[in-house]
This record gives sequence, C-alpha cells and structure tokens, in this order.
Amino acid sequence: MTRQVTFRSFWESVQLWFNQEAVGLLITAISILLILIVGKILITILRKVFGRMLARSKKINELMANFLLKIISVIGWVFVMLIVLGQMGVSLAPIIAGLGITGFILGFAFQETLGNLLAGVMIVLNAPFRIGDYVEIGSMNGTIRDMDMMSVTLATPDNKRVIMANKLIWGQAIVNYSYTERRRVEMRVSIAYDSDINKAKQVLRDIVSSYPEVLPDPAPVIEVTQLKDYSVDIIVRPWTAPSDYWKVHFRFHHDVLERFRAENIEIPFPQMDVNTSKVAEKSS
Repeated sequence: MTRQVTFRSFWESVQLWFNQEAVGLLITAISILLILIVGKILITILRKVFGRMLARSKKINELMANFLLKIISVIGWVFVMLIVLGQMGVSLAPIIAGLGITGFILGFAFQETLGNLLAGVMIVLNAPFRIGDYVEIGSMNGTIRDMDMMSVTLATPDNKRVIMANKLIWGQAIVNYSYTERRRVEMRVSIAYDSDINKAKQVLRDIVSSYPEVLPDPAPVIEVTQLKDYSVDIIVRPWTAPSDYWKVHFRFHHDVLERFRAENIEIPFPQMDVNTSKVAEKSS
C-alpha cells in the first residue's frame, strides 16, 4: 500500500512539472532554434554583402578579403551565442568578464602567434609581394608559392621549400624582383691593358644586341668602370623582363668567353711581377 502511494505521488509530481515547465522549455527550445537559424541567415547575408564590397576594392586582395570575412563570421557567431545564453537565462556579465581575463591570458601565452597574425595583416595591407613573385628577404630568396595570415612559403632557386613566419618577414628588408616590368642585368668583364678597349666594347655590344630578351629602351650601358692592377673592367648593363634575367646573365658570360677567344681579346688573371737585381759582391 505504501509503495502505491509513493508511485502515485511521484507520477503526480511528474505531471505537475510537465504542466508547469514543459511549455516554457518548449518555447525556449523553439526560440533558441529560431535564433540560430536567423543568425546563420544574417551571417551568410553579411558575408555575401561584404564579399562583394571587398571584391570591388582595388586595395584589398583575396587573402585579406578572406581574412576579413572569417572575422565577420566569428564575431557574428559570438553575438548569436551570447543571445542564446541570454535566452537560456544565463547571466552574461560574468561571462563577458571571464572572456576579458581569458583573452588577456591567451594574448600573453600566444604573443608570438598574435605577432605573426598582425604582421600578416601588415603584409596584406601593404602588399610588398604576390604569389609568383621572386623576392629576397634578408638572406633568403625565392619565389612566393603560398601565403596566409601566419606564414609565407618560398621556393628557392634549387627548389627547396622554405616557410617563413610573417613576423620575421615584416621585420626585414624585402626586395621584390618581380614588382616592375623590367630589370637591369649588371655584368662585369675584364680585359688586359694591352687589349683594344674599343674593339672589346663593340664585341660586347654585338653580343648584347643579339639577344631578343634585351629591351631596346633604355639602351644597354657598356663603359669602362674600373682600372685594376692587372685588368681593365668594363660594366655591361642591359635591361630585360624579370623572368629573363638569369637567361641573359648565363648566356652572356658563355658568349663573351667564346667571342673574346675568337677576337684575340685577352682575359687577364691576377698576377704579380717580381723584379730582382744582382748586386756584385765587393771583394774583400
């Protein structure tokens, strides 16, 4: 008899709870679901609107646009989750205060990561290079293969894959050899003092003018640049497209060697003349 009374009391309590709380919980669940659906729709609309605006901007590249769209999504979902927590009756003041303290701790712990992120933002805003450019960064040089908000991937001339943190890149001098449409090739040739300088300059001019990669404007510069102890140095400065730089550089030195040999123009090598004199010994 006692068990029947206990079971009946429990069942009545369950029915009472459902009558009082079930409707409220159902309304809360439906409202949370609606908030999530509406939030997702609004975030999607915001991404599309800002995506079109960023695509029309000439100052913001694709990398920066994707980064900004991700920030919009994160901020949007943070607001949605705060609204959901408020709908569930959770006090937001302690959460916001806790987020501030947590943000400070995380910022201190991940200061290197944040430094790379901020450096990535500066690289994107200033655009010192693009994917496919050949650059020199400090002691490293290579072609930009990939870049994101944390690092840049280079392919060196011998096809090594180098990943550099954005913080290291932004703190060094960046030389972009692909930035302009033309690049000057600078080469030096040495001839002996006994050689005909005008003939040597004409041979060099003929070699350079025979290359289709050399641009006619500005005209190549071929002049005597230095008088050394054992040679006369001639500077040769033609202009080419950046992609043709090494092609001209390597071919030129090969052709100079062959033409100078054919024209009997001597290429000197370091040497030193030592003169001695014999002094007659005095007879004692």
